[in-house]
Amino acid sequence: MPDASAHYLDPALLIVDMQNDFVRVGAPLEVPDARATLPAHARLIAAFRARGLPVVYTKFLSTEEPSLLWTWSPQCTPPVCLCRRGVSRTYGDADGPLDCTDVVTEIYPEPEDLIIEKYGYGGFHGTSLSDRLRQKGVRSLVVTGTVTQICVEDTARGAFHHGFRTTMVEDAVSSFAPELHAATLKNFAMKFGWVDSSAAVVAALGA
Repeated sequence: MPDASAHYLDPALLIVDMQNDFVRVGAPLEVPDARATLPAHARLIAAFRARGLPVVYTKFLSTEEPSLLWTWSPQCTPPVCLCRRGVSRTYGDADGPLDCTDVVTEIYPEPEDLIIEKYGYGGFHGTSLSDRLRQKGVRSLVVTGTVTQICVEDTARGAFHHGFRTTMVEDAVSSFAPELHAATLKNFAMKFGWVDSSAAVVAALGA
């Protein structure tokens, strides 16, 4: 196991796809466990902001033209149009229609936060995320969000390949498949980075 003493060196918090179409009740690709991670997200966001450290959000957008995403996530196709720019819908836990691509209000970005839009699973593929992080002096990432074995994993592995020391937060990532969630965390900790609790991350920032 690599030395973990510096894995929170110049960190940023990277929140993956905590959007209405994944988190809200009755969403087209609802991940109910994502709502259970909101308190951990709030603690992490508060800790990072209190220390003036970057908070970064990714937003998944579905393509408007047919693509491989349509094959593997048919909810991207009409009439549902999952995470389609310009589409609003109603959810079981919200008053009135919401922008389906937007981050949930419980952990909504502040004006100074960085938001990266992506047309795929990984936050680094085809985006400016790596360059933007390096401009901010970031050397390590704390990764949260949904879905653990899809967009979170692809983003966290991308961070590894871009040279960022990366930690996945076990109580701030979520999935619709518990066995895949557990396997992803185990595999990531073996070969790509660290897995910690939100409490351990907050304590490390305080130290």
